[in-house]
Amino acid sequence: MIEGQVDDKVFATFDKHDEFAQAQAAFLKLCSSDATEDQRSDADALLKKLSMILDEYQEQAYLLDPFLERLVGPVVEQLKLSVMSVSSSRNVQNPENIGRIAVLLYHYVKFRGHKTITRFFPHEVDDLAIALTFLFDNTELAEDQEQWPLRYIMLLWLSLICMLPFDLAQFDEPENVGKTASDLESVAKSFLGKAGMEREGASILLARLYARQDTNARLPAFLEWATVALKDRDSLFLSVGALQVICDLAKTGSTSQVLPHAPLLLEIARTVESNEMLMGNTLVRKFRIKLLSRVLLRLLPPRRRAAMRGKALMSSTEQADAEEDEEDVDVPDELEDTLGSLFDALQDKDTIVRYSSAKAIARISERLPADFVSQITQQVLALFEIHSLGAAALYDLPALAEATWHGACLACAELARRGLVADAHLPALVAWLARALRFDVRKGAHSVGAAVRDAAAYVLWSLARAQRPAALVPFAEELARTLVTVAVFDREVHIRRAASAAFQEFVGRTSLFPHGIDVLRKTDFYAVGTRRNAFLIAAPEVADHEVYRPALVRHLLTVTLRHWDPAMRRLGASALRAICERDLWTLGPACADDAAQFLDSADTGDIHGALWVLAELAAAYRVHANTDSDAAQRELRKVFAALARLAPAVVHSFRNELVTAAACAVVANSATAADVADAASARLWRGLVDFALKSASALVQEAVAQAMARVSALVDCADYVQRFIRESRTGTPAVQQNACRVLGVLDYNAHDHGLLSAVDFLLASVDKATGLKNVEARRNAFTSLPQIVENALPRLNELLPPETVCAMFDALLTGLEDYTADERGDVGSWVRIACVRGLTSAIELLVGAALRTRDFERYLPSAKFHAAVGGILKQGVERLDNVRQQAGEQLLRLLALPPPARADGERWAVASRPLMQELLTSGEDALDWNDGARLFPKVVRLLAIPEYRHAILSGLVLSVSSRTDSTQRPVSQALVAYARTLPVESAEGYDLRELAADLLAPVRGNLASNNAVIPVLQTFDILLEADAFEDLYEDVEGLKSLRYLLSISSKGVAKFKNVQRVSASMRIVVDLLCVPRLRKASTDTLAVFLGHQYPKVRADTAEHLYMVLQSKDLGTATEDAEDVLLQTEWASADVPAAAAAAARVAQLLADAA
Repeated sequence: MIEGQVDDKVFATFDKHDEFAQAQAAFLKLCSSDATEDQRSDADALLKKLSMILDEYQEQAYLLDPFLERLVGPVVEQLKLSVMSVSSSRNVQNPENIGRIAVLLYHYVKFRGHKTITRFFPHEVDDLAIALTFLFDNTELAEDQEQWPLRYIMLLWLSLICMLPFDLAQFDEPENVGKTASDLESVAKSFLGKAGMEREGASILLARLYARQDTNARLPAFLEWATVALKDRDSLFLSVGALQVICDLAKTGSTSQVLPHAPLLLEIARTVESNEMLMGNTLVRKFRIKLLSRVLLRLLPPRRRAAMRGKALMSSTEQADAEEDEEDVDVPDELEDTLGSLFDALQDKDTIVRYSSAKAIARISERLPADFVSQITQQVLALFEIHSLGAAALYDLPALAEATWHGACLACAELARRGLVADAHLPALVAWLARALRFDVRKGAHSVGAAVRDAAAYVLWSLARAQRPAALVPFAEELARTLVTVAVFDREVHIRRAASAAFQEFVGRTSLFPHGIDVLRKTDFYAVGTRRNAFLIAAPEVADHEVYRPALVRHLLTVTLRHWDPAMRRLGASALRAICERDLWTLGPACADDAAQFLDSADTGDIHGALWVLAELAAAYRVHANTDSDAAQRELRKVFAALARLAPAVVHSFRNELVTAAACAVVANSATAADVADAASARLWRGLVDFALKSASALVQEAVAQAMARVSALVDCADYVQRFIRESRTGTPAVQQNACRVLGVLDYNAHDHGLLSAVDFLLASVDKATGLKNVEARRNAFTSLPQIVENALPRLNELLPPETVCAMFDALLTGLEDYTADERGDVGSWVRIACVRGLTSAIELLVGAALRTRDFERYLPSAKFHAAVGGILKQGVERLDNVRQQAGEQLLRLLALPPPARADGERWAVASRPLMQELLTSGEDALDWNDGARLFPKVVRLLAIPEYRHAILSGLVLSVSSRTDSTQRPVSQALVAYARTLPVESAEGYDLRELAADLLAPVRGNLASNNAVIPVLQTFDILLEADAFEDLYEDVEGLKSLRYLLSISSKGVAKFKNVQRVSASMRIVVDLLCVPRLRKASTDTLAVFLGHQYPKVRADTAEHLYMVLQSKDLGTATEDAEDVLLQTEWASADVPAAAAAAARVAQLLADAA
């Protein structure tokens, strides 16, 4: 499960029963007779819907149990009727229907299991002939690869009928006795070698067939046949099927049926073991283990259930006394060999084999005397030692130890669950489990051991359920600490929850754990469901109980701090800080000393974790300095001094960016005035910062920026600022990015740091003509500009003149027009997002400080305020979802911002705020700016606000021209719908005339720019096709705009090299044929496009023209022109032929007009 991901919905009832039942009834109705193509499509859609509902409830399948008989019954009855219909009438349509019914039944089986669903199948005597005849007489249907669900379901049906207590011979002819049984056997064997589900159905059928009294005589022949098949190296699937039959029979057959064949069954297991090809298959190994264990269980005497239950409640002395009274168990000779195979299987590479072996060992142990069980337990515990002898620590174990430890834990769990672990083995078992719960061995870029930890929690859960509480008393406190540590600090959510469940079981059944109920409340299933919550909330709350605190701290320092996952190390450091804050001046120094020891390690992971612990503790010291300032200063200096233990080759390495970033975090959190002033310390932090400022890593860039922010509060960094500026002019992109980022975070309120030089550099960096080419550097520069305003705000009038602030504001406004694109896509969006955030932040800061700022109106002229709002609104309607989302969030911040407390404060209020609040903030659900279908119908109404109209319209035009359908479609529909509501002329509000004129405004005087013209033409095309401008066709002012539109679409077309512009112009010319007063001019231009040199343009023109002539009423006869359009091969014709046809079409349209 992904951390932070919300769990699937938990249902209380089958609340979709009515919907499901109605859909199923409709589905069965369609499948009950011959269907048309549309009906078959409807049936497929209903089948998909039914399967999706079942999948939705898959994790809580039991919720359907009260309804299964009513739901499955009609389906199996329809299956029976369809089978009878196919067998009798050979209807060619019914096979498709019966296949769909079988698929639905298969989904039921997958959902609830074949044992549950087959109970609802028909099981009358007559049904045997129906099902068997169907499989025999419809071989072409049964062999169709797509009909495997049908074959599977039919075999399950036959397996159920085979369980009925009637003699199969009554179906045979007198002269052909045994034919029915032979037919059943033959049918099942024919599917036993399949690779799909048919094999499982066939194996169930054969197992039940051979278990019958009247057909048991066929078993020896089958076993001989299976032995031959298992020796064949080319029949893997058949071997798997044969083994599955034998395993099922060994489980379900009576003892009198199985025992006579026990030697042969064990021989079959040995045959399998000798076949290397078969032993390479996981299923074969699993079935072999099941076969060995089930045969051995038949050889052992059964144990009385009461004795098994009572055994767990006895003490060791009582067990010894009881064992003297036990009757002697005749242990078969096969026991030793079988257990040897099972112990080997506990180390298998596949989990299903290990788990089968673990269950087998426990079941066999239930049949054995106590001393045998004790020996088995010792042998299982010995498995932990196999890879541990040469390992100095848990981290030194090889990765292949995972299988062995996992198998051993599973076996221990199964033994413990049955109360078979003697008290004498508890010390060793608990000791190994404590190690297993921390089994996390690194393997490359990840680790192995999650299965071991999960199984270890299962063992403890089993002990809590079956072991006597008195026997667990010596281990209770240590188990409590171990389990709660895993429950809050394990990396994997399922292991945290498993440990929490084991803790809960101990609390509920033994009451031995300290503060059990309270701790359980803090570490329940949901509390540990997300890693961050477990680390930062649950763990500190548990640490309030001192009995658990040392274990939590020790685990963080010795395990989490050294974890292979950097995110775990980082989160562990934060958790350690939260725990230490319970008793900071006692726990903090001790933990800092322990962490500092890892700075000498050769493992960079250990160093990274230690640095973050020091950084977090330093941050805690600074926060709590008011409680003991002397101790805080002393400990901060110790933390800062610990950096001297770092080897320069480690921290000054581009490969160790995590270590470099963590070291910068230590500087940021621990630097004091004394450290910065000290010459030796200065060399330390300056060397670190100088190296980090050359890094291209975003992580290091942010860390060094925070380090410089802290240092700048303690010392004047003017020399650094000048060096940044000097080196950035000729430096690498990484140097430029760092310089632009650092200049924004310096504490200009504490020291000047060459503020104006820094601002001039940043403004020059974002200048369109002379600025930096690196987009990340520009983004950082735009991010820094509002941060400078924030840092200088307490002394704004003293540090920044109004002209400089306005220049910074203008730069941010200009950044909203950055549409730089490279191989990574629209990288300019990074800049636009930074500017949207920066403008909002600057406005909030300046408006909030209006009362104490002299010449406030010069620092933030109202015109610039509204320009910023308009620019943000434009970004809020553009094509990229993430940009819209950011713009929307910042706009809502501005809407919530009260105007400055001045007499003319309303000049700095968002225009038409009530309308914006109604459209953007009203309603039950917050407006999702990513959802274009909901957003655009609302924001187009903002065109009624004159102050922001041009900005919003330009953003909408860019979205209309987007190639992203999820944006282009809803914005086009919204704009068309809005345009249809506008009057032609309005003295007060917006009208169609203004809309047409505003759309054309960006292209006037800018006709050479395709980036400006094409989006406008595409927007007009959408509106003209939808007849949104129909009311302008006879309006004088409106016609002027349309005539200008025709002019820019028709002039110089032959010279255009951009096919997209030619295509957009063509569509406008064709669309304007619908305008009576522009029809002649449009017709005259059509020939240019129909005879264009590019075949694609000619073909697209002909297609669009034909569609317009077909769908629009031009008031004239256009049939002749349409015929020419259809008869001419526009894409393949040569240019002269196309030009002649184009002239002909134009002439016909002109004559018709």
